[in-house]
Amino acid sequence: MVKIDREKCIGCGACVAICSDCFEMDDEYKAILKKDCKCDATCKEAIESC
Repeated sequence: MVKIDREKCIGCGACVAICSDCFEMDDEYKAILKKDCKCDATCKEAIESC
């Protein structure tokens, strides 16, 4: 299960750049997880780049 710690998110957008199928930025420029995300290798790469 993927969780985003919004307190630690700096809003750089790396996760979105790597895996826009799972991540997007909200109005506060913080990462949020899309509801239909199916975590795969690309999603894991985005998580590791954070």
